[in-house]
Amino acid sequence: MTSVVDPRAAAPAPDLPKRQSRVWKKLRRNPAALLGGAVVLFFVLVALLAPLLPINDPTATDWLAVRQAPSDKYLFGTDEIGRDVLSRMIWGAQASLLAGVVSVVIAVCLGVPLGVMAGYLGGWTDATISRVTEALLAAPFLILAIALAAFLGPSLTNAMIAIGLSAMPIFIRLARAQTMTVMTEDYVESARAVGLRHGALVTRYILPNIFPPILVQATLTIATAIIAEASLSFLGLGQQAPAPSWGSMLNIAKNFLEQAPWMALYPGAAIFLVVLGFNLLGDGLRDALDPRDT
Repeated sequence: MTSVVDPRAAAPAPDLPKRQSRVWKKLRRNPAALLGGAVVLFFVLVALLAPLLPINDPTATDWLAVRQAPSDKYLFGTDEIGRDVLSRMIWGAQASLLAGVVSVVIAVCLGVPLGVMAGYLGGWTDATISRVTEALLAAPFLILAIALAAFLGPSLTNAMIAIGLSAMPIFIRLARAQTMTVMTEDYVESARAVGLRHGALVTRYILPNIFPPILVQATLTIATAIIAEASLSFLGLGQQAPAPSWGSMLNIAKNFLEQAPWMALYPGAAIFLVVLGFNLLGDGLRDALDPRDT
């Protein structure tokens, strides 16, 4: 009599609460990750609470306070037409963080399925997707993003699409490599041997096991996407005036570095801090989610 193995029992069911507890303990022991998470949380709260904060209109001009140094009335000073730099910094956080998150969501939603398909199916599917991915990776990330943004037209939406498409090859390669690694595991071979359908195999075993490295890469890529959005806005291909963006603020500030250095100091510091925060958080997540580190 032939025994039938339940495909659901082909892989040992992970104890999710214990895994989450272990990850959290590792994060708590990593002060750099906690610092990065605190910085990211601060900027996220600033962006979300911008409409509720008692600040000036970021587009309102004060012609009697053009390029005014930081003071009690304008804590971060004013720009070339008398707009409050602090208000524009706070509202600009929305554009920068939104661009970073949405761009990565686009890259993950497009790249991960293609990578899983290439690693799972192999053959000509893998060859075709891999060759296209290598062709995209041949172009530097920022150069490709600038070319796509210029083709699509200057706007924040088009900049996010351009950055997302430029980051997509990274996730294709990562998902493909992780899928090929998971496919060699005994529990996957057992599930295939008992006839588990392809869709169930992918959703039940492959995607959950490749999620941790995808999450880490997404966190790190958000930092890259924020820099890319600032670069595109600096070149006039991102957020359009008069809507504030850290990159567009730097674009204007470059003309007044001697007369009003605060115009460049604060948006530059904000970009530096938020990118540093995401990088520290991403490194901490990578260490915490590494099963080899107990």
